[in-house]
Amino acid sequence: MEKLHNTFLVQLVVPVIIPRGKMSAAAATGRFMYFAFGSNLLRERLQLANPSATFCTTGRLKDYVLNFGLWERHVDNAWHGGVATIEFCPGAEVWGVIWTLSNENLTSLDNQEGVSQGKYSPLEVLVETDEGLMLCRTYQMNNFHACPPSPQYKQVVCLGAEQNGLPDEYLKRLEAIETNTYSGPSILDQIKSVMK
Repeated sequence: MEKLHNTFLVQLVVPVIIPRGKMSAAAATGRFMYFAFGSNLLRERLQLANPSATFCTTGRLKDYVLNFGLWERHVDNAWHGGVATIEFCPGAEVWGVIWTLSNENLTSLDNQEGVSQGKYSPLEVLVETDEGLMLCRTYQMNNFHACPPSPQYKQVVCLGAEQNGLPDEYLKRLEAIETNTYSGPSILDQIKSVMK
């Protein structure tokens, strides 16, 4: 005989401290805040499909860890390897960039992340910054299967971390990530063409 268990959902209420003017100014001008932690750390990569992206600040997401993988076990993608996601992990942290984007780019960002195809799900997170906590949109992979990133994907992530001044210790952790051996064309080629 199976036992039935009651599941209780406990909601933690956390006070949100939003720097005066940051969130309200973004919302008032038809913009939203987005926390990037993977290839979208690099401005040129994010702006390929989301030209309104503007740097706001850097920050860290507590109790999450950065991972690389795919939404299905064996799937080809434009990066030829695993891509970044976040997973809940008490005590860990993920550094990233907070961008503001026009509400008009919400659909293009969702499309880039494969939301309609079930690859990623959007979620709202509180990101710790020097100016206080900021409520941001970000994305988490569905059906995660671990897979190393391609060298090209890792390069874009590291370039973005360096471009935006993420902490040196975090950059060293990114640089230590092992990759697969893919050596062909990738989205990095498009990015390089706009970086010139």
